[in-house]
Amino acid sequence: MTGNTLADLTTLRLGGPIAEPLRLHDPGHWPELVRTVHHRGERRPLVLGHGSNVIAADAGHAGTVAVLDTRGITAEERDDGTVLATVQAGHPLADLTAWAAAERLAGIECLAGVPGTVGAAPVQNTGAYGQQLSDVLDHLTAWDWDTGLLRTLPARACRLRHRHSRFKDDPGRWTVLTVTVRLTRGPAAPVAHRPLAEELGVRPGGRPPVAEVTRAVLADRRRRGLLLDPHGHDARQVGSVFLNPPVTAAAAARWSAAGCPVRPDSDGRLRASAGWLLERVGCRPGHRIAEGIRCSPHRALTLTAHDGATASGFTRVLADLAARVEAATGVVLHPEPVAVGGAPGGRPGTVAARRAH
Repeated sequence: MTGNTLADLTTLRLGGPIAEPLRLHDPGHWPELVRTVHHRGERRPLVLGHGSNVIAADAGHAGTVAVLDTRGITAEERDDGTVLATVQAGHPLADLTAWAAAERLAGIECLAGVPGTVGAAPVQNTGAYGQQLSDVLDHLTAWDWDTGLLRTLPARACRLRHRHSRFKDDPGRWTVLTVTVRLTRGPAAPVAHRPLAEELGVRPGGRPPVAEVTRAVLADRRRRGLLLDPHGHDARQVGSVFLNPPVTAAAAARWSAAGCPVRPDSDGRLRASAGWLLERVGCRPGHRIAEGIRCSPHRALTLTAHDGATASGFTRVLADLAARVEAATGVVLHPEPVAVGGAPGGRPGTVAARRAH
């Protein structure tokens, strides 16, 4: 492709043409960006960070695209022994966890290696290995495109739950500008994820040094092909393409007996392994799914794009896989990535992953 495209701004490297994006490097220039959007007659722009959890339209985007490239961490020691770290939205989440490990600040060590920006983390309440952003979120600042106001939202107002938040309830309305987390100086937070605890040689609930947990998480993510190497064979991906589906206690017992991993999520709901269910319908690591689309060699739950892939093709694959799983098991899978692009002011939304019946 030539010129500016959504493919240039997303990890799947799919998506059609756009105008020159508005890039925000200096947080102080946010009001100017807002004025530019309104001057163009648009209510909201399409806002991207690293584009690591999106499927961008083949047709591109007819409106303004804004890219948050803001960076920076400001730390404030508190009398209660915690540290409030205020982080710019465009700061890579992986860099924040590396900083916290170096400072021996606990609370986000299990998020090490998760792609994307800090500003994107509250939108889906990013979590891994039994830890999630809501464990440490103190407050955030966000621009409300509907009211034209900068809001400071305490953690409770963000309504964070398992892979969800108020920001997903009204896609495109809010742009997170800073995130403030409350971290604790000392050993890591209690390790809740049993396999991680076993790898660290501690019992669940143990508290090894922060850096030790960070290294173990990164090593595990590397083994499972979850570290985005921009030059690697599997670089064009969005991580897990489906959420682990909630199941009833009876269904959990049935699937556990069949060999499917079932674990409680952060809200206490039992969830079956989406990757295991995909393998049950023949979607195995390294398997070619469609033109230009394959399963990662490491896991069925990560699909990778290659020459010949399109956004529409990727979306169709998700719909077909979800339909196959539902037909074979009765379990409904919901996709993680979000569809972006199209007409100016359009509402982004979750990629449809079920066929119309």
